[in-house]
Amino acid sequence: MKFKPYPSYKDSGIEWLGEVPEHWEVKPVKNIAKIVNGYPFDSKLFNPTNGFSLIRIRDLNSSEADVYFNGDFVECAAITSDDVLIGMDGDFNVGRWHGVGRALLNQRMCCVRGKSKRLTQLLEYGLPVPLKIINDVAYFTTVKHLSSSQVEKIFISVPPDDKEQTAIANFLDRETLRIDALVEEKNHFIELLKEKRQTLISHVVTKGLDPTVKMKDSGVEWLGEVPEHWTVTKLGFITSKIGSGKTPNGGAEVYTEQGVIFIRSQNVYDTGLVLEDVAYINEEIDASMSGTRVKSGDILLNVTDASIGRTCLVPKDFPDANVNQHVCIIRLKAEKNKDYVSWCLKSNSSKMLINVYQNGAGREGLNFEQISNITVAMPLGSHEIDKVVAYLDNQTTKIDALITETQQSIALLKEHRTALISAAVTGKIDVREVA
Repeated sequence: MKFKPYPSYKDSGIEWLGEVPEHWEVKPVKNIAKIVNGYPFDSKLFNPTNGFSLIRIRDLNSSEADVYFNGDFVECAAITSDDVLIGMDGDFNVGRWHGVGRALLNQRMCCVRGKSKRLTQLLEYGLPVPLKIINDVAYFTTVKHLSSSQVEKIFISVPPDDKEQTAIANFLDRETLRIDALVEEKNHFIELLKEKRQTLISHVVTKGLDPTVKMKDSGVEWLGEVPEHWTVTKLGFITSKIGSGKTPNGGAEVYTEQGVIFIRSQNVYDTGLVLEDVAYINEEIDASMSGTRVKSGDILLNVTDASIGRTCLVPKDFPDANVNQHVCIIRLKAEKNKDYVSWCLKSNSSKMLINVYQNGAGREGLNFEQISNITVAMPLGSHEIDKVVAYLDNQTTKIDALITETQQSIALLKEHRTALISAAVTGKIDVREVA
């Protein structure tokens, strides 16, 4: 839908606002809203279940608090779902508390309470733009900080007429709800595609490609039945190396901007190596870690923390690289089987076994013995192995392309959402007749 502009404009005198409709007013936030600062509550009175809902930055746009304050209610820090909230650290995000009743606002947050419900709505839509500008230019070392005085001094343009304010607020409520619903629908579609991908891999590496083939009991509960002519084996019998890397002396302090690639768990995904956030080490350190150097064709497996079980193959002609202690190197005796075994480690049966290992005492990560005991089912002939690999490469590439395409469409929707809000709250479009 194409929106028309207002009949006439004036210079707002504010760079980020630019020109605004001639009849609109340009005012600092303090002239149209009350700022309520969060309160430094005593953490000794924090409680996981009892007390008043305590709203912290992590609770922004949530309906339940992560923690409660089991002390006296502090009136000066009281907020409700009608208030707009700003996180004063990090990205200066704007949102609301969606819980029922009154809650308490913790320090490092502030509440912006408009003089009317409509002004509060317009502030919720309008504040993210100038806050992003402040965020982008803020000097910081580790965490950016925002003060309530900075919020008070932000200039906002608003129409003086309540009817026009209502029209803009209603328009944005409706349009953002529509866009958010589309984004949610597309995110759900991505999850279905990921499930389809996982199911496909798991089926093919345990049942093969021929639906008419005679099956046999694998003797392994999590594998179930496998083709009669397949063999069932453990990784330990088909590998020449199972070993993890190590972190160099000095840890992250010795990482460099260039040099030898140093692979960490955040670089290892089931879809492949992701090198957007890759570290480097110099050649001298790499030379001292020759035992943890990876080769093309190695299978990498994350063995600790939240990413445990993620795995990928080191691609052909990959440059010199090393891994840290959170990543295991699996090197096969027969390199020709690397692609197939890599697919096996992505299957539900392998991930289920890893989960079983982690449900034991300690949860300290996978050890080499556990990894060597991971069981895989394999066709006996290289021809069938090649057919399985080619099929999975082809089908997952199609699914991955569809996932990427959907993610790109989500990004475009979010960009459109932001642009539409900015245009409406600065008067670049006239929505009075469409709201």
